[in-house]
Amino acid sequence: KWRIVVPGNGRQWKDWKRISVVYSGNRIQSTKYTWLTFLPKNLFEQLHRLGNLYFFFLAVLNWFPRVEVFYREITVLPLVVVLLTSMLKDALEDYRKYQFDKAINLSKTRVYDK
Repeated sequence: KWRIVVPGNGRQWKDWKRISVVYSGNRIQSTKYTWLTFLPKNLFEQLHRLGNLYFFFLAVLNWFPRVEVFYREITVLPLVVVLLTSMLKDALEDYRKYQFDKAINLSKTRVYDK
């Protein structure tokens, strides 16, 4: 979607009403996650990587007694370490984006109008 900027000089009042429904604010948000969506979205992204999916498949396969090769906990350990490391990295990156967005959204702006 394109961001549309409408000057507040009164001439485009009809257009402003139509556009303001779609774009309710002028706030910048570049973060990917919220508190509620972090775990499901991040797990979804992590399990789309082929290596993580392979280790997940091995961990699930190892829980069946006939197919078990290693101890169950040992098979899950590499996957958990990689997922937690990636989650921590993504959380820190998203938090830095949040701080930057907050600084920009709270900065003063100068509006020029005829």
